[in-house]
Amino acid sequence: MVALGGRPMIAWPLAALRQALGCVAVVAKPDTELPALPPGVDVWREPSAPTHPLTGILEALRRAEGRAVLVCAVDLPLIDATLVARLARAPAERAPAVVTVAAGRVQPLLARYEPQALDGLRGAAPDAGLVATVLALGPALLDVPSAALLNVNDREDLRRAEQAIGRWAGDDWGAAAPLG
Repeated sequence: MVALGGRPMIAWPLAALRQALGCVAVVAKPDTELPALPPGVDVWREPSAPTHPLTGILEALRRAEGRAVLVCAVDLPLIDATLVARLARAPAERAPAVVTVAAGRVQPLLARYEPQALDGLRGAAPDAGLVATVLALGPALLDVPSAALLNVNDREDLRRAEQAIGRWAGDDWGAAAPLG
């Protein structure tokens, strides 16, 4: 529900995902308050526990009915449709996932998980970190611009995101901010 550029932060990655993929679902805890979402965006409620990002990835893979899922955290507002399409088409070379990396930093919440990732992720230790869990799968890595992985976790990150998207802010959820 955090506002960024005059609209909920979720609007930014959601616009990029919708533009590149068409079929989009939001995975959230049962008690998560969501803003009004555009028509055609499904909401999949994940279990209340555990509170770990892996829970949402597992829920998405379970509901995807044998299809790959492209995961994007709501707090990555600077992705664009070009990057999403590139990730969606990136060759997995038999790897169970394609995970983005920028300047050596792996971002498992901007990744494509193939159906075969489900078993490996399901078997992860409950207290294991997400990066270590995903890297243990042996994913393919996709280099992306560092700006794309601006993760908004505090006020300073939000300020930096506001500066980056300020000139593209608007009311149209169908338009994503370019990274250029």
